[in-house]
Amino acid sequence: MKTQLKNIFAILIMALAFTSCSKDEEVITPAVDELEGLSKFKEITNTTHTIELYSHMGVEQGFNEIKLRIKDNNTGQYVKNAQVSWMPLMHMAMMTHSCPNSEVEKIAADGTLYEGYIVFQMAQNTTEYWDLKIDYTINGTAYTTTSVIDVPASSERRVETFTGSDGMKYIVAYVEPHHPKVAVNDMTVGVWKMQDMMTFPVVDGYTVKIDPRMPSMGNHSSPNNVNPTQSVAGDLYNGKMSLTMTGYWKINLQLATADGTIVKGEAISDTVTSSSIYFDFEF
Repeated sequence: MKTQLKNIFAILIMALAFTSCSKDEEVITPAVDELEGLSKFKEITNTTHTIELYSHMGVEQGFNEIKLRIKDNNTGQYVKNAQVSWMPLMHMAMMTHSCPNSEVEKIAADGTLYEGYIVFQMAQNTTEYWDLKIDYTINGTAYTTTSVIDVPASSERRVETFTGSDGMKYIVAYVEPHHPKVAVNDMTVGVWKMQDMMTFPVVDGYTVKIDPRMPSMGNHSSPNNVNPTQSVAGDLYNGKMSLTMTGYWKINLQLATADGTIVKGEAISDTVTSSSIYFDFEF
């Protein structure tokens, strides 16, 4: 009997010890840093809220992925249930126009960040400038605020604006890779058309033909490129861009309709060394 009691007591001690260890070793999920990799480039304040604007690489002429959050000026808390829209405007001497831009969407249900993209097809100068109007609704109450946005010229050619052979005005913008490398890179491009001065819908079903060349190296090309196309209507275009060495690259472009008609751009040959539309960069 004493032996049985000793065994029962030992089992109880082991069970308590195991329970204690399990509690001590419980895994705590770290809080997610919503702002990891982002830099704040602008604050826009009205009487009720401060809107913080973020990006990965700063804002410049071309395609810009922008994130924002809205802080209540009274409580200091960030709003999680807003409906947000925006309207970028370029103020020129004789006219005002917008640019391609996406809807603004919430990133995570319990987060504070909202995101979208804006394609600034031209840079600011001493007399012409961009501003950004942000409209948002919280619990049925509408708010608005507008502020000038700095849009410097890109040091690399990242956006093309042109009239196609069909008479339509197009905007084609380089999206990714942000940091190209010697490899076959995933490539993303956007294509929009100007419906009017304020409306720039995505162009669906086209193909962006690419021909990467190194002008300083005999204008040689690269293997295994895949022309960017759409997977889903309304989306950006995805393909593959092969870069075989570091240096200056010119990504020659041709924009083709669904039936293969080229509306802008030229194929590279012995006599045609560069297309009239292209992206370029050096890495």
